[in-house]
Amino acid sequence: MKIGPWISERIPITGEQIRHFTSEPVPHHLKRWWFALGGTPAYLFLVQIFTGILLAMYYQPTQGGAYESIRAIGTDITYGWFIRSIHKWAATLMVAAVILHQMRVFFTGAYRRPRELNWMFGMFLLLCTLMGGFTGYSLVYEQLSYWGATVASNLTESVPILGTPLKRFLLAGDGYNENTLPRFFILHAAILPVTMTLLIGIHILLIRLLGITELKFEDEPPGEKRHFRFFPDHFLTELGIGLFLMILLCTLSMIFPAEMGPKANPLTTPEGIKPEWYFYASFRWLKLWPLTFAVLSTGFIVFIAFAWPFIDALLRRLFK
Repeated sequence: MKIGPWISERIPITGEQIRHFTSEPVPHHLKRWWFALGGTPAYLFLVQIFTGILLAMYYQPTQGGAYESIRAIGTDITYGWFIRSIHKWAATLMVAAVILHQMRVFFTGAYRRPRELNWMFGMFLLLCTLMGGFTGYSLVYEQLSYWGATVASNLTESVPILGTPLKRFLLAGDGYNENTLPRFFILHAAILPVTMTLLIGIHILLIRLLGITELKFEDEPPGEKRHFRFFPDHFLTELGIGLFLMILLCTLSMIFPAEMGPKANPLTTPEGIKPEWYFYASFRWLKLWPLTFAVLSTGFIVFIAFAWPFIDALLRRLFK
């Protein structure tokens, strides 16, 4: 039995169809790394999934076992410290990549009609990425983890009407309890990855249906040469970015491996505790204003970010 006809009968896709699928013209501006950042978070997300599965094999989502299980990963499990460091740095770079990608889309106006919905899906991905970072470092059960979750739940409670139910959902109760870490673990390892996978799929589908916003620069060639092939040209660009990220992740993990702070102590509030860098702006904003105003204004800023394509369209009509 010949293997080729056997596969063709069960997977009816011809070579011509594959060539047609991979020959889509790509705008010339995507040769610049700044405009090819869309694939970077996707690559880092896959790294997160792979390393997260390995870490979940040894992690214990309980108050009695979380801290010691992570300590054991770093000291007793072969290459455990390296896998955890890769996971941590991939999370940090993914947050940075998603923020930079959204900034690029914003400053180039690539969110405008008919791509408003794709901008909103991108904002959902950004929020899920930030939530993934928050639930991730909350699982360590060190001082930053415990008090960060406590402060976040208190801030959530200050939201009118929905605050108390959201706090109970986040902590699995009225306060930090034995069910809180399992709740964070389910959010971090199951709900958020599945949600982000669906959002990424929809995001890519809309890009395929609507195409990529084309930008023209003075140094670009005129005419049809403003486009190049997806395969192998753009594929090699993305592959190069992936290889660079692999080297960067390995380098950062070896030079700055993931560390552990003191174990969580509900009776001792640490001095000078600060959140991760991607929450620092919100942290300073909350320090400047009364709690209720700071929380509501933060929510208003997030709403403006989601609705910006429609606000931008309205402003351009008014001041045309």
